[in-house]
Amino acid sequence: MSANAINPPVVVGIDGSETAAEAARWAAVEAVHHRAPLHIVHAIGAQVDFGPNISIDQIDYDVYRQEGAAAVAAASEFATAAAAPVGDLDIATFVVEALPIPVLLDRSKDARMLVVGTRGLGAFRRGLLGSVSTAAARHAHCPVAVIPEPERYSVKRLLGPVLVGVDGSPSSIRAIEIAFDEAVHRNVAVRAVLTWTEFNRYIPSADMQQAAEELLSESLAGYAEKYPDLEVQRVVVEDRPARRLLAESMDTQMIVVGSHGRGGFAGMTLGSVSQAVLHAADCPLIIVRAQS
Repeated sequence: MSANAINPPVVVGIDGSETAAEAARWAAVEAVHHRAPLHIVHAIGAQVDFGPNISIDQIDYDVYRQEGAAAVAAASEFATAAAAPVGDLDIATFVVEALPIPVLLDRSKDARMLVVGTRGLGAFRRGLLGSVSTAAARHAHCPVAVIPEPERYSVKRLLGPVLVGVDGSPSSIRAIEIAFDEAVHRNVAVRAVLTWTEFNRYIPSADMQQAAEELLSESLAGYAEKYPDLEVQRVVVEDRPARRLLAESMDTQMIVVGSHGRGGFAGMTLGSVSQAVLHAADCPLIIVRAQS
């Protein structure tokens, strides 16, 4: 059995941008919380679209290697500084001559979590973390944490609860598990949100509310016993799920959602929800798939 199978790493994709630096800082703290190694990965593969006057032969990979080495060295410094108040950090850095998306998706197969920024430098010369974050959220083999630009969320929110979207689907059950784990390591509350919509005029709203509350209770069953000292805030309300999650996230330090639901409860289909929250969240977002 490999070391990664016993203690899989937190993998963070970086490109030298400020958003990627923030992703490295967040990933470092995540790794320390779980006593996992941190792998910092910089891919220097050129984008496919070279433009009319640029060919692959004109690309100076020596320059990219040097820039990649500088990027991972800087990210390592950021990560070490961020992790220092929490605990010791084991870091490995990698500069890979390949396109960012295939590299990160491949490494996600053996990772505890894949961490990316919402967007990167925006130049053809490096991986666009906007496209990378979208591809990672859709196709990674492990939970994906998408970290926004640092100016989009306040440091004060680091004391806020962990917010999780619930719909009764397998991926949301896995999201609940991760949300509680994250909250325990950060010593903060969990805020569990389940929404419903009135899709049948013959069913009274009071009955819909009761059914939703029962589903949330069933989804959270066992966690109060497992984590008796952890505060759990329950939100059950008639609303659109993405809108309610974003509203509830104003004072939270992260959001955890399933990658997609299966209509576990009317209105909470996390395929559309995870996409909507991904584009609008102003705090770190963890997207989780059901375990196969």
